[in-house]
Amino acid sequence: MSLHLYNSLSRQVEPFQPLDPSRPTMYVCGPTVYNYVHIGNARGPVVFGVLADLLRRRYGALAYARNITDVDDKINAAAAEQGVPISAITDRFAAAYREDMAALGVQPPDLEPAATAHIGEIVAMIQRLIDSGHAYEAEQHVLFSIASFDGYGKLSRRDIEDMRAGARVEVAPYKRDAGDFVLWKPSSEELPGWESPWGRGRPGWHIECSAMAAAHLGETIDIHAGGVDLQFPHHENEIAQSECAHGGKVFARWWLHNGMLNFDGGKMSKSVGNIQKIHDLIAQYPPEVLRYALLSAHYRQPLEWSDGLIEQCTRTLERLYGTLRDLAGVDAGAVAIPDSVETALEDDLNTPRALAELARIAGEARKATDPAEQSRLKRDLLGAGLAMGLLQQPPEAWFQPKAVDLSVHMVDGVSSSVSLVSGELKSIDDYIAERDAAKKARNFARADEIRDMLASQGIVLEDTPAGVRWKRSR
Repeated sequence: MSLHLYNSLSRQVEPFQPLDPSRPTMYVCGPTVYNYVHIGNARGPVVFGVLADLLRRRYGALAYARNITDVDDKINAAAAEQGVPISAITDRFAAAYREDMAALGVQPPDLEPAATAHIGEIVAMIQRLIDSGHAYEAEQHVLFSIASFDGYGKLSRRDIEDMRAGARVEVAPYKRDAGDFVLWKPSSEELPGWESPWGRGRPGWHIECSAMAAAHLGETIDIHAGGVDLQFPHHENEIAQSECAHGGKVFARWWLHNGMLNFDGGKMSKSVGNIQKIHDLIAQYPPEVLRYALLSAHYRQPLEWSDGLIEQCTRTLERLYGTLRDLAGVDAGAVAIPDSVETALEDDLNTPRALAELARIAGEARKATDPAEQSRLKRDLLGAGLAMGLLQQPPEAWFQPKAVDLSVHMVDGVSSSVSLVSGELKSIDDYIAERDAAKKARNFARADEIRDMLASQGIVLEDTPAGVRWKRSR
């Protein structure tokens, strides 16, 4: 099957073919680094990271850029509040972002351009827009004239008159049109700024991505991706300024947009105040569980984020790793991605279907008794996991528990200070070994006590012919 992707510009699924098959190009909007990012910001990097791997398998190469926005009014405000230069804020949270992405199994992009390193390219692009009549200077600002671009609104399908009608009542007096947007704005002494033909100032947000994409990927790129919340005005404005700066050349041939995360029935956003930061979540849950959850719904659909979803994904991964643990003695040979999984991903990144295939393979593996069949199914299971960025750690690493303090537990709602470990934390495996020793000594009361204490912490023991296994019940 050929790769098919939904194009937000045409509103239909189209067969994908890059301009240059030896070097497909993809640009994904990255973070504005002034704080830790929330889990909704990870959906795009996770999903489009799966796409990046798929493109590399298919074409043998890829030029994938994901930018860093390191000049912004929110960054300026954070730096002013802390009394530090903006680089102190941006360096810290850019590093935190990379760490969070790595924890979620997101591979670094090929290119990570930062806005402040491209001021020269930004100024040059703005000058071209002025020279071609698509931008104008007014009171030390430079603005793009939306009336100069007939295609304005073609991505979001918004009518210019409707956009004008929806503009704020108080429009800056220097604007020719209420919808005109800023390419360059002046900086006061206390704000970061760069010299330009229009005075000391800093770039607008939209022009940064256009300049960085052109600098690293060319004037026409194959894929531009990001959250659906960026479709307007950010991506719409990128199209306008890029195509006008490049003599009408198409800016991006495919536009991909991932849906938003919803939490408690509403959109997860900073303005609402219901965000869950990745930095906090990866301290609470295995990061692989979060990755699985982000892939569990089709990328174009909203994703309902909840504790229930995380619990469900945890149980699913427990079963999958349990299957691999049971096949520990089976040689899988060279891992390859199953055709059924590749076909699912080639169908507009259908990750739910790919995960269903992964579950089907695991189910067959659990039933298989023939050694050759076990080897094939283990190979397919590992290959399916590889395509999704899952199951890439040894089962024993997944099941290696954190130390658990069971020195105090509840019996019939009453605290019982039965010490198992005398002031020291032990792992679940240590408790299992202690329980086995108690059973061998025919101290069944002690063995039952250990089982009950583990159960009180959500750890369920299973006695199997291969030995004792444990899983989480919550």
